[in-house]
Amino acid sequence: MTKKPRILVVDDEAAMRESLKDWLMEDGYEVGLAAGGEEAIAMAREKGFEVVLLDLKMPGMNGLETLKKLKEVRPDAEILMMTAYATVDTAVQAMKEGAFDYLVKPFDPDEVELLIQKIVAHRDLVLENILLRKKLEETYQFDEIIGKSDVMQEVFELITRVAPTDSTVLITGESGTGKELIARAIHGNSNRCYMPFIAVSCGALPDSLLESELFGYEKGAFTGAEHTKKGRFEMAHKGTLFLDEIGDISLKTQVDLLRVLQQKEVQRLGGEDVVEVDVRIIAATNRDLSRAIRENRFREDLYYRLNVIAVKIPPLRERKEDIPLLADAFVRKYCLEMNKEDRKIGRSALKLLMDYDWPGNVRELENIIERALVIGQADEISPDDLPFSRKELGPEAFPKSLKMMEKIHIQRILGTTGWNITRAARDLGIDRQTLYNKIERYEIRRGDS
Repeated sequence: MTKKPRILVVDDEAAMRESLKDWLMEDGYEVGLAAGGEEAIAMAREKGFEVVLLDLKMPGMNGLETLKKLKEVRPDAEILMMTAYATVDTAVQAMKEGAFDYLVKPFDPDEVELLIQKIVAHRDLVLENILLRKKLEETYQFDEIIGKSDVMQEVFELITRVAPTDSTVLITGESGTGKELIARAIHGNSNRCYMPFIAVSCGALPDSLLESELFGYEKGAFTGAEHTKKGRFEMAHKGTLFLDEIGDISLKTQVDLLRVLQQKEVQRLGGEDVVEVDVRIIAATNRDLSRAIRENRFREDLYYRLNVIAVKIPPLRERKEDIPLLADAFVRKYCLEMNKEDRKIGRSALKLLMDYDWPGNVRELENIIERALVIGQADEISPDDLPFSRKELGPEAFPKSLKMMEKIHIQRILGTTGWNITRAARDLGIDRQTLYNKIERYEIRRGDS
């Protein structure tokens, strides 16, 4: 607090009000007086007071009732209760309702001044923490991406340089590293930021459906095409098209995509007319496209069209210094969504988070924090709230049964992919139906650990 706080004195005894006013004004404070609760609330509404000296016993609206109302009107005000009838019960009740502290009548001016100085120091510390957190977020956050590690700071710098251009970008990284967040940050800081950002998950769609999604179709183009539909390229006109899991598309679709990138026009399925499109392409993959090219599963010419600017996102295990920042951000996010008071991560729990290898990367960390806030009851996240323990991190804790091992592995992969069946099946090396069968056989449910 850079200047002395304004103080409101609320007491039904005129002598007490005037005495306090004289003491406080002598010390340089601006002071307002109220003879009761209703008057105090009206004055607080009209003119903000940082500190309120509030009598507990008053006719009409008593001190505790006034305290509740004042906290509704001025939640940032610090309130000192005054009473000649101090009991443990009234003191505890006042503190529960938000009082900063209490004074027992009679008291001397030095006692009042000491408590006010304590309030000033407390408010200055709160403000300093808010400013510090804001400064840290500005330093270590780019849009919704968080990271103080050197590798993430390099990614932030690359986004800053790349965003204003129209160059095609290829984002690579493991599942769960936040590739779509990077794509959205590039779009959000580009000249196209007020135009559409259209995302397509190429790996989640069969080849025939992907073509109709990307390029659109005319009415009657195939059975069920009852009306003309624009494709994602047309929807993203003047904006950005994000092609996620680009490494999963078929060779035929790769040919069609290459033609659109070269000619900057699309032809809807079943149509003869071409539609010009002005679209920036950002693609992403967790595949090794160089290997896919060698194995003739990905076209080299398309790769070079997409890989104009390469952005590689490191896995979370290679930037563990970012884990406390990320975890804290997820705690605040889900506390807000769940309407819970802010919780902290205990030191032991944070040590476990730092020791874990995070196969599911940032997405897995977010899922685990959300789970911890749902099942945890204490003010602090503890190791018991996490779905793994220190013992489980080593191979000595592996179950002897192959079936149980398979169940645990499937649970882990489902957790790391946020229960995305397509991605989980791909990571497990099985088809979707097989995965569904195993989920049913092992009675795996979302939230199992």
